Amino acid sequence: MRIVVQSIYFPPRAGGIENHVFYLCRELVRRGHEVEVITGRTEPGSPLRETVDGIRVVRQRILGRNVAGWTALALTSLAPLLERSRDADVLHAHTFQSALGPRIAARLFRKPLVVTIHSSHFLRLVQRPGWRWGLGLVLKGADHVLTTSEELAEACRSTHPEVRAQPIVNGVDTELFKPGGGTLQRKGEERILLTTRRLVEKNGVEFLIRAMPMILEQENARLYLIGDGPLRRDLETLARDLGVAEKTVFLGTIPNAQIPGYLSSADVVVIPSLVEATSISALEAMSCEVPVAASRIGGLPEIITEDSGVLFESGNPADLACKVVDFLRADYRREMGRRARERVVAQWGVQRMAEIHEEIYRELIDAKER
Repeated sequence: MRIVVQSIYFPPRAGGIENHVFYLCRELVRRGHEVEVITGRTEPGSPLRETVDGIRVVRQRILGRNVAGWTALALTSLAPLLERSRDADVLHAHTFQSALGPRIAARLFRKPLVVTIHSSHFLRLVQRPGWRWGLGLVLKGADHVLTTSEELAEACRSTHPEVRAQPIVNGVDTELFKPGGGTLQRKGEERILLTTRRLVEKNGVEFLIRAMPMILEQENARLYLIGDGPLRRDLETLARDLGVAEKTVFLGTIPNAQIPGYLSSADVVVIPSLVEATSISALEAMSCEVPVAASRIGGLPEIITEDSGVLFESGNPADLACKVVDFLRADYRREMGRRARERVVAQWGVQRMAEIHEEIYRELIDAKER
């Protein structure tokens, strides 16, 4: 098959959407398909044209990560998208911001169109009547809508009666994310807490830092934060004000290939999100046999069960601290880590994800031909 993908974001930019699109496309190439990705040039210095692991990538300059920037990217991407869509077998748009051009191309050339909705941002916008109407117009033009959680699927269905959405959790590269030697050096009997989060409000890192004084009253622990973002300075100030700066380490952005070593160092990975469609970070930790403590919100309860982690009340530092301390003291954590990896390999590996997408693509292609 020849598959043309449009996604606003793609590596080298770090993030869950970026990793998902890359893993899926790479696996489809490995399975013998031809894949081209049209995306935004979010990172300075990224080439406008390149081939990455067999994926042909076309980048268009992006003016900003906002409505104006997304709209401009959709317009500037339309010409290369139409050029490639003419001979495509299927079109796939990742994120609602990327769907307008593929919908035009699909209608013009009578090609099947798949749209995947990833972001918790969609959950906020769909609450606004004007946005719900516009998103419904985009989604009802798709032949198949995929989402990363049942909550997102319900939100998509609410936009228009004709929208049928299927939840499929994002896949993990289980060959990269697997148990191994830890990168972080443990200091004596100190416990290691780790989170991999962009430092933005919706990811709730503030509440994890606010929980640290309560955790440290009961456990000798150190928190490592992987990720960067506009709230970093405020969060560093918060850690100092709470007296936990020496026990809170901001590591910044870490290359994806190095993250398994950090995950393997941790006693527990914490996902303190306030809003979350699903969490590739949680799945990557589970794939490394590290149990997860996460907010009971969005798609997180769909992937984290009592045999692979623990859930706490979102935005509640006291509950977070209580659950993490109890978790650190549990003697069954290692067994939970092993079970977590087994679940990820069986259900959410990239190979299985690619198989599901192949089946969907073939069904849509056959339906168009009929």
